Amino acid sequence: MKYQLLPRLSSEEFASLERSIIAHGVLVPVEYDEAGDIIDGHHRVEICESLGLVDWPRFVRKGLSETDKRTLSRELNFARRHLTTAQKQAVIADQLRDTPSISSRAIAAMLGVHHSTVQSVRKTLVDGGEISHHDEVEGRDGVVQPARKSIKTAFVPDRENVGEYMKGAKMIRAEKQKVAHTVRLAHMEMTASRGQAAAPGKVGGKYPVIYADPPWRFGVRSEVTGREKSAENHYPTMDSADIAGLFREIGEPATDDAVLFLWATNPMLHDGLRVMAAWGFDYVHHWIWDKEVAGTGYWGRDRHELLLIGRRGNVASPLPGSQPETVYRERKGKHSAKPDFFAETIERLFPSMPRLELFCRQPRPGWDVWGFEAGLPEGPVALPPVEKAGEPRDG
Repeated sequence: MKYQLLPRLSSEEFASLERSIIAHGVLVPVEYDEAGDIIDGHHRVEICESLGLVDWPRFVRKGLSETDKRTLSRELNFARRHLTTAQKQAVIADQLRDTPSISSRAIAAMLGVHHSTVQSVRKTLVDGGEISHHDEVEGRDGVVQPARKSIKTAFVPDRENVGEYMKGAKMIRAEKQKVAHTVRLAHMEMTASRGQAAAPGKVGGKYPVIYADPPWRFGVRSEVTGREKSAENHYPTMDSADIAGLFREIGEPATDDAVLFLWATNPMLHDGLRVMAAWGFDYVHHWIWDKEVAGTGYWGRDRHELLLIGRRGNVASPLPGSQPETVYRERKGKHSAKPDFFAETIERLFPSMPRLELFCRQPRPGWDVWGFEAGLPEGPVALPPVEKAGEPRDG
């Protein structure tokens, strides 16, 4: 198979895909080139043919070079496959052999890995003589730049003046921190004000499926330096007690028999469980989003978030074979934005039920939404109490 460039699915993964196709059909179109060769979807076609199916969603890519086709095949498959470190390195190495003049950062962005991983594989290939060293590389925007930036000359004081130099540096740093802190406070106040102006009112209906990504407010050790990467710089946050009381304030939008999917980070796990209980749900399970890249943390550098699952009343668990694996890997993107995979999985498990997303940032078809960023244009405007999925919006 010309463009099947990643390892075959394991027997368990293949069987899971087969069960999904039997239950739901082929959900992702198979991609072909003009000659009819499969670029993406070899396993889907293999399963369809074994089941006697002759028709499935297709998409034809035109005008691609051989290198473009191989690159596309890797890009489409790499992020959704559960590969070992060695398998990932092998795929990265193949991509570097195909496109050695493309920058490590561009390849990393394409495959959803850290650029240092690509650079490490590149060094191995260059040292082994498999690819040549390039003084200039091309980024994703097509701009060619030097592979290495020149080092700027730095001022180094005489040994006897190092102490005075360090004192001056500390004073400058402290002053910059104060200025930055003042700017952040002003920005956070503006963000909170915009959130108050944009916050919708009560939810009119009752929903058996609720998906929520609360704007948790984190504690920091220093208010001067600890808010540099704070969520308050991007959207208004709420105390855990306010989040716990919000469900009642917006009209208790859950039916008696309902399931809740609630996002929580490591330090906010206890708060997440408290909120779940306050909203009337019992914890039953959780899924994990592996962000690929580690962030910050006091007890460990966090690289994952938790999607807590709770239920109330008589709610059946997913059918055997339809459950997703509990860990999903995708490189983190915009601040707080969650991968579409999780909402899509909920849609797959509960296809015909009314669904409500709380604290929605970007409305999705088939969902009703409530939240600060639910379809907001630029600037603070008042929203209706709840926005129905699929209804046209101004702008």
